Amino acid sequence: MNPKLQVLPLLAILSLFFIGPIIIIFIVSFWDYTEFSLVPDFVFTNYVELFGSKVTYSVYINTLKFAGISWAITLLIGFTVAYFLAFHVRSLRWQIVLFLVCTIPFWTSNIIRMIAWIPVLGRNGLINKTLLSLGLIENPIDWLLYSDFAVILAFVHLYTLFMVVPIFNSMMRIDRSVLEAARDAGANGFQILFHVIGPLSRPGIAIGTIFVVSLIMGDFVTVQAMSGGQSASVGVAMNHKRALLQYPAAAADAVILLIVVLTMVAILMRTVNIRKEL
Repeated sequence: MNPKLQVLPLLAILSLFFIGPIIIIFIVSFWDYTEFSLVPDFVFTNYVELFGSKVTYSVYINTLKFAGISWAITLLIGFTVAYFLAFHVRSLRWQIVLFLVCTIPFWTSNIIRMIAWIPVLGRNGLINKTLLSLGLIENPIDWLLYSDFAVILAFVHLYTLFMVVPIFNSMMRIDRSVLEAARDAGANGFQILFHVIGPLSRPGIAIGTIFVVSLIMGDFVTVQAMSGGQSASVGVAMNHKRALLQYPAAAADAVILLIVVLTMVAILMRTVNIRKEL
């Protein structure tokens, strides 16, 4: 059979469930709307209002802040966990067991794992009660919950595994003879980590970055729940417009967000050869 014909079923599925919806969103972003209805048209009103509002820029800055801080923390944790599993756990059986331990939280809903932090971080939560009983604080700490701190903590908890897996995959592909050669050349552990393991793990870091940043940029449930509605993100802004039946305006937000994320992914694709990992 012709290889091109074998690709047709996959192309049809992608066109129906991926490319098609994006095209529809793009078309709707140029529509007009009233308080009660959508008006099929071709106007730039939604984009003009989007770029003409200072709120848009502050929302994107806030979203990028969440993504940047969460990415840095997930990278630190993910790289550490992947390094431990790849180079300090020799048994394949134990590697599998530890991986299963990491994936156990994914057996429950993201929302359940997220709201599980509320009784821990609240004014009458576990952390505040413990600190008060130890006499370390006189009054409950308010910023633990319904704050940017809580949002970032939830993001790190939800998405760290998406950084661990690709980095671990990259590390397992590293030829151990390269590490032995570095030791024979006089390199110490830190030099091997930063000059050999780190650079060779860049494809995994790039893939993990794509996963984590893409998920955070489009998230609205975590931001809304963990900030108590006090912080905004692009996803929250789109959800508010959707709730107000302002679908064309929300579609314009979605198109701009898609362009921003695709630009970030394109930059990452140019810095490392991700295809070697796929």
